[in-house]
Amino acid sequence: MEIASWNINSVRLRLPLLHDIVKKYNFDVICLQETKTPDENFPEKEIKELGFNYVSFRGEKSYNGVAILSKIPFEEEFFWNMCDKNDKRHIAVKFDNGLKLHNFYIPAGGDVPDVNLNEKFDHKLSFVDEMKQRFSKEDNKNTVILGDFNIAPLEHDVWSHKQLLNVVSHTPIEVEKLNNFKNDVHWIDIHRHFVSEDQKLYSWWSYRSKDWEASDRGRRLDHLWVTPDLAKRLKSSKIYKETRGRQRPSDHAVTSLKLDTD
Repeated sequence: MEIASWNINSVRLRLPLLHDIVKKYNFDVICLQETKTPDENFPEKEIKELGFNYVSFRGEKSYNGVAILSKIPFEEEFFWNMCDKNDKRHIAVKFDNGLKLHNFYIPAGGDVPDVNLNEKFDHKLSFVDEMKQRFSKEDNKNTVILGDFNIAPLEHDVWSHKQLLNVVSHTPIEVEKLNNFKNDVHWIDIHRHFVSEDQKLYSWWSYRSKDWEASDRGRRLDHLWVTPDLAKRLKSSKIYKETRGRQRPSDHAVTSLKLDTD
């Protein structure tokens, strides 16, 4: 079972690219963030024509939006209204085999890393705190969480640890909050399960760079985590860097994990 995650940065705009990616990689499940369309305009018909007969989505005009596209039946779908803001940043399903899958789009947090000066940064930190609180009440087994977390926690998750310490996405307070949540449930960070922490690893490259691949000033903002009981079922993980280089791409690459379902 291969589960992919992708901040698509507009599902309607990048539907042709989604079609190509599905055809090339043949994922079983794809979780999308930043779909940027209200539910009535979500391209459900076109997505089902790609082979994803089980679709769950929550969206809003121009902002946010999350979706789970699956070739595998799920028996339950639900969402959490994070921080009581009614923005569409979480969706979850439970598959027939009992696997629970949560798809998150954590707020980017604006440009100023100060909660007193920047409401967006305060929202981001509160969002991560609420994730920790909610999962502290859950039966944390047989669970995958993934999405655009908008935080690059490790030194080699960014192109320059020193230069980005005061840049939103890599500040000490963000890293502390995310690690508190991670350690509370003992989540396994799939990418770092397979790739050593001393190796550079990115999933996002800014549109602002004229030659993003040559400069390679990336950040690992997209995450795939599982509960410890799934460790023995982990097969692999991958960041499909080449998807960032496609025509009219998202600034995020597709990422994925493989689980043994036997």
